[in-house]
Amino acid sequence: MKRIIGLFVVALAASVSTLGIYSQLETKILPPKIIVKERGGNTGELYHLAHLNNAPETKINFTTAASNTVNTVVHVKTIHEGETVAYQDPFYEFLWGKSHEKMYKAPDKRGSGSGVIISSDGFIVTNNHVVNGADKIEVTLNNQRNYSAKIIGMDPATDLALLKIEAEALSYITMGNSDQVQIGEWVLAVGNPYNLTSTVTAGIVSAKGRNIDILRDKFKIESFIQTDAAVNPGNSGGALVNTRGELVGINSAIASPTGSYSGYSFAIPVNMARKVIRDLQEFGTVQRGFIGVTIENVSGAIADKMGLADLEGVYVNGLQKQGAAKGAGIQVGDVIKRVEDISVKTVPELQEQIARFRPGDKVTVTLERDGELLAVPVVLKNKFGNTELTEKNPSALIFLGATLQPISEDQKSKLAMEHGFQIKKLSAGKFKNAGVKEGFIITKVDKKAIHSPDELSAALGTKRGGVLIEGVYPNGMQAYYGFGI
Repeated sequence: MKRIIGLFVVALAASVSTLGIYSQLETKILPPKIIVKERGGNTGELYHLAHLNNAPETKINFTTAASNTVNTVVHVKTIHEGETVAYQDPFYEFLWGKSHEKMYKAPDKRGSGSGVIISSDGFIVTNNHVVNGADKIEVTLNNQRNYSAKIIGMDPATDLALLKIEAEALSYITMGNSDQVQIGEWVLAVGNPYNLTSTVTAGIVSAKGRNIDILRDKFKIESFIQTDAAVNPGNSGGALVNTRGELVGINSAIASPTGSYSGYSFAIPVNMARKVIRDLQEFGTVQRGFIGVTIENVSGAIADKMGLADLEGVYVNGLQKQGAAKGAGIQVGDVIKRVEDISVKTVPELQEQIARFRPGDKVTVTLERDGELLAVPVVLKNKFGNTELTEKNPSALIFLGATLQPISEDQKSKLAMEHGFQIKKLSAGKFKNAGVKEGFIITKVDKKAIHSPDELSAALGTKRGGVLIEGVYPNGMQAYYGFGI
Protein backbone atom coordinates (compact mmCIF):
# COMPACT_ATOMS: atom_id res chain seq x y z
CA MET A 1 0.00 0.00 0.00
CA LYS A 2 2.82 2.45 0.88
CA ARG A 3 4.48 1.64 -2.43
CA ILE A 4 1.23 2.37 -4.36
CA ILE A 5 0.66 5.65 -2.50
CA GLY A 6 4.26 6.71 -3.21
CA LEU A 7 3.88 6.04 -6.92
CA PHE A 8 0.61 8.02 -6.98
CA VAL A 9 2.26 11.00 -5.30
CA VAL A 10 5.16 10.92 -7.80
CA ALA A 11 2.75 10.71 -10.76
CA LEU A 12 0.68 13.58 -9.39
CA ALA A 13 3.77 15.75 -8.95
CA ALA A 14 4.92 14.99 -12.50
CA SER A 15 1.50 15.93 -13.87
CA VAL A 16 1.46 19.25 -12.02
CA SER A 17 4.98 20.04 -13.27
CA THR A 18 4.00 19.23 -16.87
CA LEU A 19 0.96 21.53 -16.70
CA GLY A 20 3.10 24.35 -15.30
CA ILE A 21 5.74 24.04 -18.02
CA TYR A 22 3.03 23.92 -20.75
CA SER A 23 1.35 27.07 -19.46
CA GLN A 24 4.67 28.94 -19.57
CA LEU A 25 5.42 27.79 -23.10
CA GLU A 26 1.91 28.69 -24.23
CA THR A 27 2.29 32.36 -23.23
CA LYS A 28 5.84 32.78 -24.54
CA ILE A 29 6.03 30.72 -27.73
CA LEU A 30 2.63 29.89 -29.16
CA PRO A 31 0.56 32.55 -30.98
CA PRO A 32 -2.27 34.19 -29.05
CA LYS A 33 -5.60 32.45 -28.77
CA ILE A 34 -8.40 33.72 -30.98
CA ILE A 35 -11.77 33.26 -29.35
CA VAL A 36 -14.40 32.38 -31.94
CA LYS A 37 -18.00 32.73 -30.93
CA GLU A 38 -19.97 29.84 -32.31
CA ARG A 39 -23.67 29.47 -32.97
CA GLY A 40 -25.71 29.04 -29.81
CA GLY A 41 -23.47 31.32 -27.79
CA ASN A 42 -20.69 28.85 -27.11
CA THR A 43 -17.06 29.87 -27.57
CA GLY A 44 -14.19 27.86 -28.94
CA GLU A 45 -10.44 28.33 -29.22
CA LEU A 46 -8.79 28.50 -32.64
CA TYR A 47 -4.97 28.27 -32.81
CA HIS A 48 -2.98 29.46 -35.86
CA LEU A 49 0.32 27.62 -35.83
CA ALA A 50 1.26 29.00 -39.31
CA HIS A 51 1.79 32.66 -40.27
CA LEU A 52 -1.17 34.82 -39.36
CA ASN A 53 -2.00 37.21 -42.25
CA ASN A 54 -3.45 40.32 -40.64
CA ALA A 55 -4.23 42.22 -43.91
CA PRO A 56 -5.91 41.17 -47.16
CA GLU A 57 -3.71 40.98 -50.26
CA THR A 58 -3.95 44.09 -52.44
CA LYS A 59 -4.06 43.37 -56.16
CA ILE A 60 -2.74 45.90 -58.69
CA ASN A 61 -5.33 46.61 -61.38
CA PHE A 62 -4.45 48.58 -64.53
CA THR A 63 -7.78 48.22 -66.31
CA THR A 64 -9.23 51.57 -65.23
CA ALA A 65 -6.06 53.50 -66.10
CA ALA A 66 -5.84 51.76 -69.46
CA SER A 67 -9.50 52.31 -70.38
CA ASN A 68 -9.24 55.99 -69.42
CA THR A 69 -6.12 56.46 -71.55
CA VAL A 70 -6.42 54.54 -74.82
CA ASN A 71 -9.09 56.89 -76.21
CA THR A 72 -6.85 59.90 -75.58
CA VAL A 73 -3.77 58.52 -77.36
CA VAL A 74 -3.63 58.90 -81.14
CA HIS A 75 -1.63 57.47 -84.02
CA VAL A 76 0.45 60.14 -85.78
CA LYS A 77 1.41 59.39 -89.39
CA THR A 78 3.78 61.63 -91.33
CA ILE A 79 4.71 62.02 -94.97
CA HIS A 80 8.01 63.55 -96.06
CA GLU A 81 7.64 64.32 -99.73
CA GLY A 82 10.51 63.25 -101.92
CA GLU A 83 12.59 66.05 -103.36
CA THR A 84 12.13 66.96 -107.02
CA VAL A 85 15.42 67.55 -108.79
CA ALA A 86 16.32 68.55 -112.34
CA TYR A 87 18.97 66.72 -114.34
CA GLN A 88 20.32 66.69 -117.88
CA ASP A 89 19.39 63.64 -119.97
CA PRO A 90 22.73 62.38 -121.43
CA PHE A 91 21.02 60.13 -124.02
CA TYR A 92 18.94 62.99 -125.40
CA GLU A 93 22.08 65.12 -125.78
CA PHE A 94 23.92 62.22 -127.44
CA LEU A 95 21.10 61.56 -129.91
CA TRP A 96 19.98 65.10 -130.72
CA GLY A 97 23.05 67.15 -129.96
CA LYS A 98 21.45 69.44 -127.43
CA SER A 99 20.75 69.32 -123.75
CA HIS A 100 17.38 68.34 -122.38
CA GLU A 101 16.36 68.83 -118.76
CA LYS A 102 14.25 66.23 -116.99
CA MET A 103 12.66 66.23 -113.56
CA TYR A 104 12.97 63.42 -111.05
CA LYS A 105 10.95 63.14 -107.87
CA ALA A 106 12.38 60.93 -105.12
CA PRO A 107 9.97 58.57 -103.33
CA ASP A 108 8.07 59.91 -100.34
CA LYS A 109 9.21 58.86 -96.89
CA ARG A 110 6.67 57.84 -94.30
CA GLY A 111 6.93 57.74 -90.54
CA SER A 112 4.71 57.21 -87.55
CA GLY A 113 4.49 57.82 -83.85
CA SER A 114 1.98 58.61 -81.16
CA GLY A 115 0.37 61.66 -79.63
CA VAL A 116 -1.77 62.57 -76.63
CA ILE A 117 -4.98 64.60 -76.81
CA ILE A 118 -4.82 67.31 -74.14
CA SER A 119 -8.03 69.25 -74.86
CA SER A 120 -11.51 68.51 -76.17
CA ASP A 121 -11.01 70.88 -79.13
CA GLY A 122 -8.13 68.94 -80.67
CA PHE A 123 -4.77 70.04 -79.26
CA ILE A 124 -2.33 67.11 -79.31
CA VAL A 125 1.15 66.88 -77.82
CA THR A 126 3.79 64.65 -79.39
CA ASN A 127 7.55 64.50 -79.88
CA ASN A 128 9.38 67.03 -82.03
CA HIS A 129 11.29 64.22 -83.74
CA VAL A 130 8.01 62.55 -84.79
CA VAL A 131 6.78 65.50 -86.89
CA ASN A 132 9.93 67.48 -87.65
CA GLY A 133 10.23 68.06 -91.39
CA ALA A 134 6.91 66.41 -92.25
CA ASP A 135 5.00 67.78 -95.25
CA LYS A 136 1.75 66.13 -94.21
CA ILE A 137 0.55 64.92 -90.83
CA GLU A 138 -2.42 62.62 -90.30
CA VAL A 139 -3.87 61.75 -86.92
CA THR A 140 -5.93 58.61 -86.33
CA LEU A 141 -8.05 58.40 -83.20
CA ASN A 142 -8.72 55.20 -81.30
CA ASN A 143 -12.14 55.03 -83.00
CA GLN A 144 -10.32 54.97 -86.39
CA ARG A 145 -11.41 58.48 -87.42
CA ASN A 146 -8.72 60.32 -89.43
CA TYR A 147 -7.86 64.02 -89.30
CA SER A 148 -5.32 66.25 -90.97
CA ALA A 149 -3.13 67.98 -88.37
CA LYS A 150 -1.15 71.20 -88.42
CA ILE A 151 1.86 72.11 -86.32
CA ILE A 152 1.23 74.87 -83.77
CA GLY A 153 4.83 74.91 -82.58
CA MET A 154 7.91 72.79 -81.91
CA ASP A 155 10.57 72.83 -79.21
CA PRO A 156 13.73 70.88 -80.15
CA ALA A 157 15.24 71.67 -76.73
CA THR A 158 12.76 69.35 -75.02
CA ASP A 159 11.75 67.23 -78.04
CA LEU A 160 8.11 68.36 -77.80
CA ALA A 161 5.68 69.53 -80.46
CA LEU A 162 2.08 70.73 -80.38
CA LEU A 163 -0.43 69.74 -83.07
CA LYS A 164 -4.01 70.79 -83.75
CA ILE A 165 -6.85 68.95 -85.48
CA GLU A 166 -10.27 70.40 -86.29
CA ALA A 167 -12.52 68.36 -84.03
CA GLU A 168 -14.77 68.87 -81.04
CA ALA A 169 -15.88 66.96 -77.95
CA LEU A 170 -12.81 64.73 -77.95
CA SER A 171 -11.77 62.57 -75.02
CA TYR A 172 -8.66 64.10 -73.49
CA ILE A 173 -6.20 63.04 -70.85
CA THR A 174 -5.93 64.34 -67.29
CA MET A 175 -2.51 65.72 -66.46
CA GLY A 176 -0.84 64.54 -63.28
CA ASN A 177 2.14 65.85 -61.32
CA SER A 178 5.51 64.40 -62.34
CA ASP A 179 7.15 65.86 -59.22
CA GLN A 180 5.13 63.41 -57.15
CA VAL A 181 6.13 60.36 -59.21
CA GLN A 182 8.22 58.03 -57.07
CA ILE A 183 10.86 55.46 -57.94
CA GLY A 184 9.24 52.03 -57.85
CA GLU A 185 5.79 53.36 -58.75
CA TRP A 186 3.79 51.46 -61.36
CA VAL A 187 3.24 53.22 -64.70
CA LEU A 188 1.72 52.40 -68.07
CA ALA A 189 3.07 53.29 -71.52
CA VAL A 190 0.30 53.79 -74.09
CA GLY A 191 1.05 54.24 -77.78
CA ASN A 192 1.22 52.72 -81.26
CA PRO A 193 4.43 50.69 -81.62
CA TYR A 194 5.02 49.13 -85.03
CA ASN A 195 1.70 50.67 -86.19
CA LEU A 196 -0.17 48.55 -83.63
CA THR A 197 -2.80 50.94 -82.33
CA SER A 198 -3.74 51.34 -78.66
CA THR A 199 -0.98 49.21 -77.15
CA VAL A 200 -0.58 49.27 -73.36
CA THR A 201 2.51 48.06 -71.48
CA ALA A 202 3.32 48.23 -67.77
CA GLY A 203 6.47 48.82 -65.75
CA ILE A 204 7.83 50.76 -62.83
CA VAL A 205 9.65 54.06 -62.54
CA SER A 206 13.34 53.11 -62.48
CA ALA A 207 14.85 56.58 -62.02
CA LYS A 208 14.15 60.30 -62.40
CA GLY A 209 16.19 63.20 -63.72
CA ARG A 210 18.04 61.11 -66.33
CA ASN A 211 20.26 62.87 -68.88
CA ILE A 212 21.04 60.45 -71.73
CA ASP A 213 22.52 63.05 -74.11
CA ILE A 214 20.16 62.18 -76.96
CA LEU A 215 18.95 65.66 -77.95
CA ARG A 216 21.14 67.77 -80.20
CA ASP A 217 19.73 71.23 -79.55
CA LYS A 218 22.20 73.79 -78.21
CA PHE A 219 19.88 74.61 -75.30
CA LYS A 220 18.65 71.05 -74.71
CA ILE A 221 16.96 70.10 -71.46
CA GLU A 222 17.03 66.42 -70.53
CA SER A 223 15.52 65.29 -67.24
CA PHE A 224 13.79 62.09 -68.26
CA ILE A 225 11.66 59.72 -66.21
CA GLN A 226 13.22 56.30 -66.73
CA THR A 227 10.94 53.24 -66.73
CA ASP A 228 11.07 49.59 -67.70
CA ALA A 229 7.69 49.69 -69.45
CA ALA A 230 8.13 48.31 -72.96
CA VAL A 231 8.49 51.15 -75.49
CA ASN A 232 9.27 50.49 -79.15
CA PRO A 233 9.48 52.50 -82.39
CA GLY A 234 6.08 54.15 -82.82
CA ASN A 235 5.60 54.74 -79.08
CA SER A 236 7.33 58.12 -79.33
CA GLY A 237 4.96 60.90 -78.36
CA GLY A 238 2.65 58.54 -76.47
CA ALA A 239 1.49 58.70 -72.88
CA LEU A 240 3.18 57.55 -69.70
CA VAL A 241 0.43 57.39 -67.07
CA ASN A 242 0.13 56.39 -63.43
CA THR A 243 -2.32 53.78 -62.13
CA ARG A 244 -5.02 56.47 -61.89
CA GLY A 245 -4.71 57.17 -65.63
CA GLU A 246 -3.10 60.59 -65.14
CA LEU A 247 -0.45 61.72 -67.63
CA VAL A 248 2.97 61.90 -65.96
CA GLY A 249 5.23 61.87 -69.02
CA ILE A 250 5.54 61.85 -72.82
CA ASN A 251 7.43 58.77 -74.03
CA SER A 252 10.42 59.88 -76.08
CA ALA A 253 13.37 57.48 -76.22
CA ILE A 254 14.68 54.00 -75.49
CA ALA A 255 18.08 52.66 -74.50
CA SER A 256 18.80 49.88 -76.96
CA PRO A 257 21.67 48.55 -79.07
CA THR A 258 19.13 47.23 -81.61
CA GLY A 259 16.63 50.10 -81.88
CA SER A 260 13.92 48.02 -80.19
CA TYR A 261 13.02 47.70 -76.54
CA SER A 262 15.84 46.29 -74.43
CA GLY A 263 14.81 47.15 -70.90
CA TYR A 264 14.67 50.92 -70.40
CA SER A 265 12.62 53.75 -71.82
CA PHE A 266 12.57 57.48 -71.14
CA ALA A 267 9.75 59.99 -70.88
CA ILE A 268 9.62 63.79 -70.70
CA PRO A 269 8.11 64.84 -67.32
CA VAL A 270 4.60 66.23 -67.72
CA ASN A 271 5.34 69.26 -65.54
CA MET A 272 7.95 70.39 -68.06
CA ALA A 273 5.69 69.50 -70.99
CA ARG A 274 2.81 71.49 -69.48
CA LYS A 275 4.85 74.71 -69.56
CA VAL A 276 6.08 74.11 -73.12
CA ILE A 277 2.52 73.45 -74.30
CA ARG A 278 1.22 76.59 -72.63
CA ASP A 279 3.91 78.72 -74.28
CA LEU A 280 3.32 77.21 -77.73
CA GLN A 281 -0.41 77.84 -77.43
CA GLU A 282 0.04 81.42 -76.25
CA PHE A 283 3.13 82.58 -78.13
CA GLY A 284 3.88 79.97 -80.80
CA THR A 285 7.36 79.62 -79.33
CA VAL A 286 8.77 78.66 -75.93
CA GLN A 287 9.53 81.47 -73.47
CA ARG A 288 12.41 79.92 -71.55
CA GLY A 289 14.09 81.52 -68.56
CA PHE A 290 17.82 81.15 -67.96
CA ILE A 291 19.66 81.47 -64.66
CA GLY A 292 23.05 82.22 -66.27
CA VAL A 293 25.40 79.72 -64.62
CA THR A 294 27.71 76.92 -65.66
CA ILE A 295 27.21 73.96 -63.38
CA GLU A 296 28.17 70.40 -62.55
CA ASN A 297 27.05 67.67 -60.18
CA VAL A 298 28.64 67.65 -56.74
CA SER A 299 31.41 65.03 -56.83
CA GLY A 300 33.21 63.48 -53.91
CA ALA A 301 36.23 65.69 -54.60
CA ILE A 302 34.08 68.85 -54.58
CA ALA A 303 32.34 67.75 -51.37
CA ASP A 304 35.69 67.17 -49.64
CA LYS A 305 37.08 70.48 -50.87
CA MET A 306 34.01 72.47 -49.85
CA GLY A 307 33.37 70.56 -46.63
CA LEU A 308 29.91 69.48 -47.74
CA ALA A 309 27.96 66.94 -45.72
CA ASP A 310 26.56 65.15 -48.79
CA LEU A 311 26.71 65.04 -52.59
CA GLU A 312 23.24 66.44 -53.19
CA GLY A 313 22.95 69.72 -55.06
CA VAL A 314 24.44 71.46 -58.09
CA TYR A 315 27.85 73.11 -57.94
CA VAL A 316 28.23 76.54 -59.57
CA ASN A 317 31.59 76.65 -61.38
CA GLY A 318 30.98 79.73 -63.53
CA LEU A 319 28.75 82.77 -64.08
CA GLN A 320 27.66 84.57 -67.23
CA LYS A 321 28.60 88.26 -67.20
CA GLN A 322 25.09 89.55 -67.80
CA GLY A 323 23.34 86.52 -66.36
CA ALA A 324 20.55 86.47 -63.81
CA ALA A 325 22.62 84.59 -61.19
CA LYS A 326 25.46 87.11 -61.19
CA GLY A 327 23.02 89.98 -60.79
CA ALA A 328 21.35 88.22 -57.86
CA GLY A 329 24.63 87.69 -56.00
CA ILE A 330 25.18 84.00 -56.61
CA GLN A 331 28.89 83.16 -56.50
CA VAL A 332 31.23 80.55 -57.95
CA GLY A 333 31.47 77.78 -55.37
CA ASP A 334 27.85 77.98 -54.27
CA VAL A 335 25.85 74.76 -54.23
CA ILE A 336 22.24 75.14 -55.37
CA LYS A 337 19.91 72.99 -53.27
CA ARG A 338 16.39 74.11 -54.15
CA VAL A 339 14.38 76.07 -56.70
CA GLU A 340 11.29 77.43 -55.00
CA ASP A 341 10.10 74.48 -52.88
CA ILE A 342 11.57 71.70 -55.08
CA SER A 343 14.86 70.03 -54.15
CA VAL A 344 17.44 69.72 -56.93
CA LYS A 345 20.09 67.04 -56.48
CA THR A 346 21.56 66.92 -59.99
CA VAL A 347 22.16 69.13 -63.03
CA PRO A 348 19.17 67.73 -65.00
CA GLU A 349 16.86 68.38 -62.06
CA LEU A 350 18.00 72.00 -61.83
CA GLN A 351 17.59 72.50 -65.57
CA GLU A 352 14.09 71.01 -65.43
CA GLN A 353 12.97 73.31 -62.63
CA ILE A 354 14.38 76.49 -64.20
CA ALA A 355 12.87 75.54 -67.58
CA ARG A 356 9.39 75.83 -66.05
CA PHE A 357 9.72 79.60 -65.79
CA ARG A 358 9.73 82.45 -68.28
CA PRO A 359 12.10 85.41 -68.65
CA GLY A 360 11.17 88.03 -66.06
CA ASP A 361 9.89 85.49 -63.52
CA LYS A 362 11.31 85.84 -60.01
CA VAL A 363 12.27 82.53 -58.39
CA THR A 364 13.78 81.76 -55.01
CA VAL A 365 16.99 79.75 -55.24
CA THR A 366 18.21 78.14 -52.03
CA LEU A 367 21.95 77.55 -51.98
CA GLU A 368 24.66 76.46 -49.57
CA ARG A 369 27.61 78.78 -48.97
CA ASP A 370 30.22 78.33 -46.23
CA GLY A 371 28.02 75.81 -44.45
CA GLU A 372 24.95 78.07 -44.40
CA LEU A 373 21.74 77.94 -46.42
CA LEU A 374 20.81 81.17 -48.19
CA ALA A 375 17.55 81.96 -50.01
CA VAL A 376 18.35 84.19 -53.00
CA PRO A 377 15.65 85.79 -55.21
CA VAL A 378 16.63 85.58 -58.89
CA VAL A 379 14.92 87.32 -61.81
CA LEU A 380 15.41 85.01 -64.79
CA LYS A 381 16.51 86.32 -68.19
CA ASN A 382 16.24 85.06 -71.73
CA LYS A 383 19.21 83.70 -73.70
CA PHE A 384 20.02 87.22 -74.92
CA GLY A 385 20.53 88.60 -71.41
CA ASN A 386 17.29 90.53 -70.91
CA THR A 387 13.87 89.81 -69.42
CA GLU A 388 11.78 90.37 -72.56
CA LEU A 389 9.55 87.71 -74.02
CA THR A 390 10.48 86.70 -77.54
CA GLU A 391 8.23 87.08 -80.57
CA LYS A 392 6.85 84.14 -82.50
CA ASN A 393 10.08 83.51 -84.32
CA PRO A 394 12.08 80.29 -83.92
CA SER A 395 15.10 80.63 -81.64
CA ALA A 396 17.59 79.64 -84.32
CA LEU A 397 16.32 82.46 -86.54
CA ILE A 398 16.73 84.98 -83.73
CA PHE A 399 20.29 83.75 -83.30
CA LEU A 400 20.86 84.11 -87.06
CA GLY A 401 19.24 87.54 -87.13
CA ALA A 402 16.28 86.83 -89.43
CA THR A 403 12.54 87.38 -89.30
CA LEU A 404 10.68 85.31 -91.90
CA GLN A 405 7.36 85.55 -93.71
CA PRO A 406 5.64 83.12 -96.10
CA ILE A 407 6.04 83.85 -99.80
CA SER A 408 2.91 85.06 -101.57
CA GLU A 409 0.99 83.15 -104.22
CA ASP A 410 2.18 85.73 -106.79
CA GLN A 411 5.81 85.00 -105.88
CA LYS A 412 5.20 81.26 -106.11
CA SER A 413 3.73 81.70 -109.59
CA LYS A 414 6.36 84.19 -110.79
CA LEU A 415 9.31 82.16 -109.52
CA ALA A 416 7.77 78.74 -110.22
CA MET A 417 8.21 77.74 -106.57
CA GLU A 418 6.14 75.49 -104.34
CA HIS A 419 7.67 76.41 -101.01
CA GLY A 420 10.02 78.87 -99.36
CA PHE A 421 10.17 81.54 -96.69
CA GLN A 422 11.34 85.07 -97.27
CA ILE A 423 13.54 87.13 -94.98
CA LYS A 424 11.36 90.09 -94.05
CA LYS A 425 13.81 91.72 -91.66
CA LEU A 426 17.51 91.17 -91.11
CA SER A 427 19.51 92.25 -88.08
CA ALA A 428 22.99 91.46 -86.81
CA GLY A 429 23.72 87.75 -86.96
CA LYS A 430 25.08 84.87 -89.01
CA PHE A 431 22.93 85.60 -92.06
CA LYS A 432 24.03 89.22 -92.33
CA ASN A 433 27.68 88.31 -91.80
CA ALA A 434 27.45 85.76 -94.62
CA GLY A 435 26.15 88.39 -97.04
CA VAL A 436 22.46 87.46 -97.09
CA LYS A 437 20.17 90.38 -97.99
CA GLU A 438 16.61 91.18 -96.99
CA GLY A 439 14.10 89.67 -99.41
CA PHE A 440 16.07 86.44 -99.87
CA ILE A 441 13.77 83.41 -100.08
CA ILE A 442 15.16 80.34 -98.29
CA THR A 443 14.26 77.06 -99.99
CA LYS A 444 16.81 74.53 -98.72
CA VAL A 445 19.24 73.91 -95.87
CA ASP A 446 22.00 71.40 -96.65
CA LYS A 447 20.06 70.20 -99.71
CA LYS A 448 16.89 69.57 -97.66
CA ALA A 449 13.70 71.42 -98.61
CA ILE A 450 12.36 73.85 -95.96
CA HIS A 451 8.61 74.37 -95.69
CA SER A 452 8.27 76.42 -92.48
CA PRO A 453 10.26 78.61 -90.08
CA ASP A 454 10.01 75.85 -87.47
CA GLU A 455 11.65 73.40 -89.88
CA LEU A 456 14.45 75.88 -90.51
CA SER A 457 14.89 76.44 -86.80
CA ALA A 458 14.95 72.70 -86.11
CA ALA A 459 17.45 72.06 -88.91
CA LEU A 460 19.80 74.80 -87.71
CA GLY A 461 19.22 74.18 -84.01
CA THR A 462 20.79 70.72 -84.20
CA LYS A 463 23.52 71.69 -86.68
CA ARG A 464 27.17 71.87 -85.75
CA GLY A 465 29.88 73.08 -88.12
CA GLY A 466 29.27 74.29 -91.69
CA VAL A 467 25.82 74.87 -93.15
CA LEU A 468 24.70 75.64 -96.72
CA ILE A 469 21.63 77.82 -97.34
CA GLU A 470 20.02 77.78 -100.80
CA GLY A 471 17.38 80.11 -102.18
CA VAL A 472 16.39 82.82 -104.62
CA TYR A 473 15.86 86.57 -104.64
CA PRO A 474 12.60 88.16 -105.89
CA ASN A 475 14.29 89.02 -109.21
CA GLY A 476 14.91 85.32 -109.85
CA MET A 477 18.62 85.28 -109.03
CA GLN A 478 19.60 82.08 -107.26
CA ALA A 479 22.09 82.30 -104.41
CA TYR A 480 23.99 80.03 -102.04
CA TYR A 481 25.45 81.02 -98.67
CA GLY A 482 27.70 79.02 -96.39
CA PHE A 483 28.65 79.75 -92.79
CA GLY A 484 29.54 77.95 -89.58
CA ILE A 485 27.45 77.33 -86.46
